[in-house]
Amino acid sequence: MGIGFALMWSSAFTSARVIVEFAPPLTALALRFLISGVIGIAIAWSLGQSARLTRTQWTGVLIFGVCQNALYLGLNFVAMQTIPASLAAIIASTMPLLVALVGWLVFGNKVRPLGIAGLVAGLVGVVLIMGARLQGGVDPFGLILCIIGVASLTIATLAVLGASSGGNVLMIVGLQMLVGSALLWIPALTIEVWDVTWNWQLIVAFTYTTLVPGLAATLVWFLLVGRIGAVKASTFHFLNPFLGVAIAAVLLGERIGVLDVVGVMIIAGGILAVQLSKQPTAK
Repeated sequence: MGIGFALMWSSAFTSARVIVEFAPPLTALALRFLISGVIGIAIAWSLGQSARLTRTQWTGVLIFGVCQNALYLGLNFVAMQTIPASLAAIIASTMPLLVALVGWLVFGNKVRPLGIAGLVAGLVGVVLIMGARLQGGVDPFGLILCIIGVASLTIATLAVLGASSGGNVLMIVGLQMLVGSALLWIPALTIEVWDVTWNWQLIVAFTYTTLVPGLAATLVWFLLVGRIGAVKASTFHFLNPFLGVAIAAVLLGERIGVLDVVGVMIIAGGILAVQLSKQPTAK
């Protein structure tokens, strides 16, 4: 489940990059969430799941829908009009480092030396990649949008555990997608122009993004967190920098520099170190 989630999550940046090439980003994303949400809720009802959620679950649905779907993905879709999918994937992959950092600085969670070393390594990796990309002429505005987006994703991740407890997982997935869709339609209808270039690439990318990263990956993540806990589940995020860059390079032909490779390896190592430091010590 962890490897499957990492593959699906990482591939979303490449398919999103194709979508925004041919369609307005917020409109496409709002429509994607509407379709995914309706499908998810319909399947959940057929399985006997209920929309009668606990207060904790509803809170998680709202936070996840706003922070991940509307803010994180909305900002990333807009940003990927001007920045490579590989860069967006690398920035988003730093989320486990941010979760650990927030836990340490805000909630006072104890961090072991291995975790501190991982945070430092992750920061070094990000600096290497950002420095190389800025010198290469990456769009600063798109970069800022991705950074704000990963901060929103961090908040969403901290809310997942409460939302995934108590059953009705697929119903929760569908509802949080409808929350994201409802919020995204506001700017989509207000500021975007319906200008779509219909072709097979757009249709395939939209269908794939709706069903696989959109619905399947979210469901797998909720189930994974419920099965092994948020800490162990987050360990699989160390695969995302590698997979995100590799998929973008293979399918989109994006160029990957030496500093990108070194930075990705350092970030992945930092993520793994941080997550391993959270594992309980044997007694």
